Order: sequence, then structure tokens, then C-alpha cells
Amino acid sequence: MRDRQLHAALRAFSEEAAWTLAAETAGGAELPFDVLEERSGRGGPALYCYRPDTAGFIADRATLIARLETWPAAVQALSARTGVDAYLRSRGHTHVPTAARERGQVAANAFLERLFEDLSEFVLSDERFARAYAELEEGTVPGGHQAVEVIVPLLGIELESEEVAFGGGLSLVAPCVPERVPEAAAWDGPDATVLALVRGEDEAIAAQAPARARRLVTALRLYDEAQVAMGPAAWVRTAGGPWQVAPTGAGGRPSGVVQIRADQEDELRAFCNLVWRRIPQGSEFAWALARFEMGCERPAAHRLTDHLLALRALLDSDRDDGLLTRRVAAVCAAEDERGEVAACVAHAISVERALVTGHGGGREAVEAIAGDLAAHLRAILRDVLCGHLDSDVRRLADELLAEEVSVHRHEPVDVMDVAVQVGDEDGVFTEL
Repeated sequence: MRDRQLHAALRAFSEEAAWTLAAETAGGAELPFDVLEERSGRGGPALYCYRPDTAGFIADRATLIARLETWPAAVQALSARTGVDAYLRSRGHTHVPTAARERGQVAANAFLERLFEDLSEFVLSDERFARAYAELEEGTVPGGHQAVEVIVPLLGIELESEEVAFGGGLSLVAPCVPERVPEAAAWDGPDATVLALVRGEDEAIAAQAPARARRLVTALRLYDEAQVAMGPAAWVRTAGGPWQVAPTGAGGRPSGVVQIRADQEDELRAFCNLVWRRIPQGSEFAWALARFEMGCERPAAHRLTDHLLALRALLDSDRDDGLLTRRVAAVCAAEDERGEVAACVAHAISVERALVTGHGGGREAVEAIAGDLAAHLRAILRDVLCGHLDSDVRRLADELLAEEVSVHRHEPVDVMDVAVQVGDEDGVFTEL
């Protein structure tokens, strides 16, 4: 529905501005022209066209325009609109004032520039005003009733439903759900896109959306073994206006696919909300979680180092790799499987050392050991956040190891049945 106050204020302002600018040219002021070069074809002669620089002419008379009787009402009406910043960006303004009144002043001049664009005379027609006003009103809404949407592409997810809502305006959606999604945000192919969609009625939503999408990615990486990736760009629009691109700072490629069936949605929502409530700030655990995510976005050789660093932060205050392997095994495996898990971690440590010296194994071998290590780290992080493990994982591991020693101390041992594993410098274990 048309905003009658804005329409009336801009109509009166446009008419007075047209009279004033026409009087300037009638009084001898010259309207400048830009010379644009065009070519008729490959190797063809250069053709020149002259385009009136009405924007420059209006900008040079900003003080005169600001003295018009209709100027204050137009500025006030524009200041009361939300989404004016998006309108200005669509008109090519890269630096938009934060103060509402200043935005209104810039928008009033931008509206005049659009109104008389490419004209050599300042003649106001109903058709031109209607078109310029429709563009403005389409991208803005009356103050206090703003509708902001942000979409962030996520890779490595398949949805059965078209939308999975998580509350607070955050959803996972198929690219067909929002209208006019930019092609770059919804590509097809081996890494087909699902969108994190954030809706709200406050421009602050746009600033918060990438962080909310990243929190969703964190929960999805803990929920499933597949490594979800977040796209490097987000798109923002206000009141159904044009989409504006903004960087997210994310990167990486997905590994595997998280398949979210309709009957899993309630479980996933509960898991995500639990994880978001329990993520600590400024602790060894928070640092380890951040390192886990960093590794998820990097190649296997780097991921191995990131995930070993995260395990050391959680379990190894003494820089003792042997103790680290036993602690990981204690919290990740049943007693009869701990030897296998300890050997896996020890192998990962030896492979990392070989990579540092430039003697690492083949890509597939590194991918495999990095995947195994990531699974152990993910299990620890997830179980702590879900309350299945004590947050002091190091103390818990030592208690489990002490119990194991206590049990074995009272068991008879046949030395002929003891198998000793020795690892060489490449992390290959041989049974003696």
C-alpha cells in the first residue's frame, strides 16, 4: 500500500526542485555532459555519445536544493523509512550515513538524480515520477515495520523438507524458498546448496546472520560425521528489495553429506539448541572447538595438525604424546578397544611429524588417518556438550586409566600371552 505522506512530500519536493533546476539552466548554467566511447564492432571505428551529467549538476547545487521549502518534509519522510540504506546502495552509494536524518538527505538527492537521469532538461513528467517513486518504495518500508532477510549458502547438506526452522528467525531452506535468490547463492552440482535463512525486522539482523549461520554449521559438524562448509558470501535484502552481497569470512569444501530426513528434524533442533546453550567462552574447551572447526575447513595435512592441537588442549598438559594417546583411548573407547584407538592416535602423531619434515605419506593415507582422528575429537567435543562426559576431560581420562591399572594389578598375567607393539618412525606398528 502506498505511503501517502512520503508520496505527497516527494511529489511536492520534485516539482519545486524541477522548477529551481530549470531556472538555473534558463539563467545560463550549463548542464555538463559525459563523453562515452562505444565501438561498432571488433576493429570498428569508435563512436561517441554524450550523456547529460544530471547527477553532477544536482550535486553542485546541493546547498540550493537544501533551501527549498519542500526539502525538510521530504527529508523527514525519508528518514522515517527503513531500508533507505539498501536503496542507496542499489543506487551506487558505498558509504551510507548511519544517522537517519543524514540518510534522508542523501536519499532525497539520490531520488532527484534518478528522477532526471539522462535528461537534458529538468521537466517533471508523471511517468518519470511514478517510476522513480516505485523503485524507492519497493526497497523501503515505513519505519518500525522492516523485513530483513539474509541467506548464507551451506554445502554438504540434503533436506527432505523445503524448510527446517530452528527458532529466532533461523531456518535451513531449499534455494527455491526465498524469492529471486541470486544464482551465485544457489548453484547446482556435486556440492548443491542449502541456504541458512535468517529473517527479522531489524537491520542488526544483517550483521548477526553470518555468526548465527556459523553456529549452525558448528552444531551440524558435531551432529554428523560429514563436514558441512559455509559459503564465503552472504546476501542481504530489506523489504523484498534487491539482494546485496556481503562477505562471511568462511571457506573450505564439504566432505560427505548430512542428510536431514523429515523425521529427524525435531532431534536435530533439540541437538542444536542444546549445543548452542552449552558452548563455553574463553576456555580450553572453546579453543579446542574452534581448532576443530578450523581443521574442518582445511586440507587433510593441515587438519591433522589442527585436530592434534585441539586434543592436546583438552587432554595433554604435559606435552607427553604417549600419555595423550592413552587418555584419548580412555575416553573414546571401551577397555578392550583402547589399544586400537591409542595406536590410531600414535600413528596420527607420527604422520604429522613426517609431514612437517616433508616425508609424509600419500594423500589417501593422510586423508584416512585425519578422518579417524577427527572422529575421535568430534566424539569428545559432542559428548562434553551433550553432558555425556565431564567437562574436565583430562581428569576423567586419568581416573579411567587409574581404574584400568587397578583392575589389572589384581589379575594374574601370563607373560607368554603379552603382545608388545613397537612403532617405527613412520608410525607403523609391529607386534613382537
